[in-house]
Amino acid sequence: MLSTTMALRSFIAPVTSRVLGSSYIAARSCHHHKKGSKVAVVLSGSGVYDGSEIHEASAILVHLSRGGAETSIFAPDKPQMHVINHNKGEPMEGETRNVLVESGRIARGEISPLVDLKASDFDAIVFPGGFGAAKNLCTFAVDGTKCSIDPDVERVIKEFHTEKKPIGLCCIAPVLAAKVIQNCEITVGHDTEDGGKWPYAGTAAAVEELGAKHVNKSVTDIHVDETNNIVTTPAFMCQTHLHEIYDGIGEMVSTVLHRVK
Repeated sequence: MLSTTMALRSFIAPVTSRVLGSSYIAARSCHHHKKGSKVAVVLSGSGVYDGSEIHEASAILVHLSRGGAETSIFAPDKPQMHVINHNKGEPMEGETRNVLVESGRIARGEISPLVDLKASDFDAIVFPGGFGAAKNLCTFAVDGTKCSIDPDVERVIKEFHTEKKPIGLCCIAPVLAAKVIQNCEITVGHDTEDGGKWPYAGTAAAVEELGAKHVNKSVTDIHVDETNNIVTTPAFMCQTHLHEIYDGIGEMVSTVLHRVK
């Protein structure tokens, strides 16, 4: 009976989410999980082209708050790879910014250096996307599958993985797990562009080359790697409406909280 109920829930939940949208996500995230879970959120700057995607970061923080989590925010204390003028989409030559300082804009100043983050102090960890995840947390944006990972990013992912604690990643951030955790399963959306709806579809092939398994998912869906306790959702890998990004992230956060032991 229990297995049947779980199977029905796994089938009904994504459908209901698309029909009822954020109101359903809000209700779901408020129940049936451990209250007061301690969750670390790792940022990579402030702004989609050179840091954390602000809408994704905000959505994660909102859903964690609604789910009753105690959230702490971290970022590497180091220079950004470069600084982008977001109005022009061009690098700002000669300008440098610090990842931790810029991330503090999103965190409203309540932020700590990533070097201080220890998995033993938290129940779960979540990474927003944005190009900063592929530029400042690793070098995937320039080196592709030959990328290197920031030492503290690699350390904390391995720590949470070793302690079997949930790891949530959205947008391009799942490449971090693909690089660090061999044979894991993630989604970055779809592996074909579908008329421009999935402009970064080539990332799926890169994920496979890194040794992970890619699973195609829609923007409002998630993928759960049961073995490695990883929860991923495409977010802005898809060109779509903001509320759909928000709902997919809500499903990811809710599932991360449900998986806290």
